[in-house]
Amino acid sequence: MKIEVFSPTIRRKEMDAVLSALVDDALGPGELSLKLLAVAKEYINFEYGVSFRSPTFALFYALKALNIANNEGVLISALSPYYYIQVLKDASLTPIIADVDEHSGNLTKATISKALQEASVPVRCIINHHTLGYVPNTADLTEFGIPIIEDISRSYGTNTGELKAGALGTLTLLGLEERDVLTAGGGAILYANSRREAAVLKQFAELPPEYQLPDMNAAMAIVQFKEHEKNFARRKEIAEVLLQASLRTRHKRFLQLDIAEYNNYSFPLILQTGMKDVVAYGNKKEVAVETAFNDTIIVKLPEYQSSCPTAYSLSLRTVLFPLYPRLSGKQIEKIAKVLATLP
Repeated sequence: MKIEVFSPTIRRKEMDAVLSALVDDALGPGELSLKLLAVAKEYINFEYGVSFRSPTFALFYALKALNIANNEGVLISALSPYYYIQVLKDASLTPIIADVDEHSGNLTKATISKALQEASVPVRCIINHHTLGYVPNTADLTEFGIPIIEDISRSYGTNTGELKAGALGTLTLLGLEERDVLTAGGGAILYANSRREAAVLKQFAELPPEYQLPDMNAAMAIVQFKEHEKNFARRKEIAEVLLQASLRTRHKRFLQLDIAEYNNYSFPLILQTGMKDVVAYGNKKEVAVETAFNDTIIVKLPEYQSSCPTAYSLSLRTVLFPLYPRLSGKQIEKIAKVLATLP
């Protein structure tokens, strides 16, 4: 049986929590949604947060909270999720697409400076997506004096020194989708770390129920927060085995900041050989291998490939191997063997 690249970390505790919500008829937003925000605040230490049915709603209202005028610019990485483009369009804002650093896949001062110089409109916000869970140097990016929305959907659990991922953003978005670090089967939390931004977010606390996270999803997310440290440790344990296997090949890994420990959201490799050969080899050995950036702007909008050559190159060469807490010992051994013998 093929080992898939992703499998949501859902165990008996999550299922029991959802079943309890169903038994209590807690389907729409209610007490569990409020409890989720209290639990999330305990783990993240934010000032104030709001939960939404999807990251698209959360991002839209994050932009609205910053009061950006129509048609002004929002700078985003070429490796950001494609849905950013639709949200910016819906908000009547202009996307400014920036290239990324070849070693981390993230925005840097250099790539942002270049994009700002070439921007056709004033840039009023930076959405700092943490590519494949790798945490960028956000402290450097704050020097531009432009509000930053940090998207930590895939980097949750990573600390940078004494700070948690997302702590330096003007606002921070934590997605709870199927392929995010924490999953509620859908949804997102938007939060503020300071009182000033918290005051702005409070205006969205009374949005109609159709915008809010249902209790059924909140029940799952609460357990995900409480189980994260155990899952983080398991991911690290698996990653160490896979890393040793990958070191036998000529393929490369992304680099994490020295002051941060990668949360092992996934196991990406930057290939030095053809992607098709590696994907085919994995399939032959019943280990799924996926291209890493299929859902990104650089893949969906080819017109940016010439202006963002590094992101384009990474999109052609980066693949993901299975890495999630539910992997068994035999499965880990199987993946490691494939990694060690890649073409």
